[in-house]
Amino acid sequence: MKRTAFFISDGTGITAETLGQSLLAQFETISFTKLTRPYIDSVDKARAMVQQINNAAEKDGARPIIFDTVVNQDIRDILAQSNGFMIDIFSTFLSPLEQELTSHSSYSVGKSHSIASSSNYMERIEAVNFALDNDDGARTHYYDKADLILVGVSRCGKTPTCLYMAMQFGIRAANYPLTEEDMERLQLPAALKPYKHKLFGLTIDPDRLTAIRHERKPNSRYASFAQCEFEVREVENLFRRENIAFINSTHFSVEEISAKILVEKGVERRLK
Repeated sequence: MKRTAFFISDGTGITAETLGQSLLAQFETISFTKLTRPYIDSVDKARAMVQQINNAAEKDGARPIIFDTVVNQDIRDILAQSNGFMIDIFSTFLSPLEQELTSHSSYSVGKSHSIASSSNYMERIEAVNFALDNDDGARTHYYDKADLILVGVSRCGKTPTCLYMAMQFGIRAANYPLTEEDMERLQLPAALKPYKHKLFGLTIDPDRLTAIRHERKPNSRYASFAQCEFEVREVENLFRRENIAFINSTHFSVEEISAKILVEKGVERRLK
């Protein structure tokens, strides 16, 4: 079965998309065409949106699912005229919260993804800059300022994980690639030894690592299965010998990897 899903907002659409994606993921037998439509913030845009929804309904032969976080009631009234099944995220959750808190919501656009909280915004920017500046072992003299240091073989997912934790949680995460030379010494690199308590390891299945490296350097020794298998085996042995916690990143998303790392290391998110 195929259905179309719209994530509609008069702001960025991030809230509608995040919650909508989570809910749709529970319906594994249905294939969804997912369309995000942010900044539907005028009557004209709403009318054009209704036409898109109706076209999708006619094409699919079924009502599109609409997740919306539209605050403006006039725009919502127009969207309600479409041939779609609407799920108003704000009213679903805000109304019970208003009753419990005995307070009215502001019903303002973009509250959760604005820079109104400048301290939070700056935490995020500084964390991203830290992740970029301390990527791939480029610098090690700022490790004293790191919340976490991810270690593992090249191309096992360290960089995207660091950037995700920076963007989502304000975590200052560095990463250091363990090379063949490090494995031959059978010990942690000198730059990492003072910060062993901050280390967390990522590993990966050798066949998956081979496929990833082939895209970067096809038909090279670096990308050969034998080399990948050797590096993964030796790095995992190093993790066990040094008592460094690690997880296999092969079958986990960057979101799952990040959450597991923070729980394992007991690191608190800077962005609440």
